[in-house]
Amino acid sequence: MAKDSFDIREPKIEREQILVVKDNYFHLRNVAIITGAASGIGRATAVALAVNGLTVIACDINEAGGKETVRIAEDLGGEVIFFIKTDLTSDEDIELLVRQAAEYGNIKYLANIAGMQHIDAVENFPMKVYDLMQKIMLRAPFYLSKLCIPHMKKSEDGIGAIGNMSSVHGHIVTKNKAVYNITKFGLRGLTQSIAAEGEGKIRSFSVSTGFIRTPLALNQVPEHAKQRGITPEAVVRDVMLGRSQVKEMMLPIEVGNLFVIGFSSLGKYLVGGDLLFDGGMVKTY
Repeated sequence: MAKDSFDIREPKIEREQILVVKDNYFHLRNVAIITGAASGIGRATAVALAVNGLTVIACDINEAGGKETVRIAEDLGGEVIFFIKTDLTSDEDIELLVRQAAEYGNIKYLANIAGMQHIDAVENFPMKVYDLMQKIMLRAPFYLSKLCIPHMKKSEDGIGAIGNMSSVHGHIVTKNKAVYNITKFGLRGLTQSIAAEGEGKIRSFSVSTGFIRTPLALNQVPEHAKQRGITPEAVVRDVMLGRSQVKEMMLPIEVGNLFVIGFSSLGKYLVGGDLLFDGGMVKTY
């Protein structure tokens, strides 16, 4: 086990790590809304899309982290990126976010990435936490999609795309993560439902990965170790990466690049599909 396995500092995003796609829709008149943009995958996706020339609206409840995302994107060459503090449990905040985003151009892209985690058995799971996770990870993506789709349809060509951050836990489950599992399966259902109604013009896709090198993932290690009665090293080796054929956590920017692919013309035929980049956890067990 490498000594840096428990380093929960966010990996620095380097310019050369960002996938840049030449796409006729990637310009400043088109807007991408990114949730969970104050850290991790949300931050990396916001930065990657800004560098690809879109006007990015980064949102999160963490204002300091969101402003740092803006700074990082600008330092790496993103021309237009704004942060809007948003509580995804508030319909008023969600509605305001979409209204403000529409003032900057045509809302063409929505990346539902915000998430949280709580580890507990079903019989012990606090219902307040259940409700909070459902609001942030399922209800908010649904409501944002509901509000953004009309903007996509009324744009000149009626084209748009919605990407939802699922997980290997939208394919298989891990014990003591029931609500996380439920929401990730649900996001795949939302993805396919949007695609079924989109007539090929409003596309939707999901992204499913294993464990990513973010604080959200690494902060789970001590609780997993306690509940399973094993060492933290064993949690990473046997639980997190045990089924993966690639014994290395993905970087957030590698996931951000998947959203770039999904939103770009490279994703033309990605309609309701799932980008499963999991090191073989699901398909090769």
